[in-house]
Amino acid sequence: MSDLQIRPASPADIPAIVAMLADDPLGARRESPDDLTPYTAAFERLAADPNQYLIVAEREGRVVGTLQLTVIPGLSRRGATRSIIEAVRIHADERGGGLGTQLIEWAVDKSRRRNCQLVQLTSDATRTDAHRFYERLGFEASHLGFKRAL
Repeated sequence: MSDLQIRPASPADIPAIVAMLADDPLGARRESPDDLTPYTAAFERLAADPNQYLIVAEREGRVVGTLQLTVIPGLSRRGATRSIIEAVRIHADERGGGLGTQLIEWAVDKSRRRNCQLVQLTSDATRTDAHRFYERLGFEASHLGFKRAL
């Protein structure tokens, strides 16, 4: 995988990122690749925030993976800083080849460099394959997550 580059996302990557977000049964219901306007506005907010990292994996000029890492300072755990990994997606052609592991390792390493004491993520309850993947990488299913749509 020496031809792989993990780098910050650019505005030109938005269509490829959104296509990956929409390329599964859950994402197909909540993403709209035909209208990139809200994604462009969200990208601008992310780019302006020094605690946000939207990254892509690129191979041979093609975006094949993405994730977002958010660093959050806090008071709990004796003032610990934590990070949250979100929106991990691997292009269908690249799944099963170790790219997801590389992206998660990138996020964990970046979290260490930002002095985070904890890395956390959520995964939809229906994504049992993803749960096994994260457990294999050392994550524990230690909490029950809740969401409320606004």
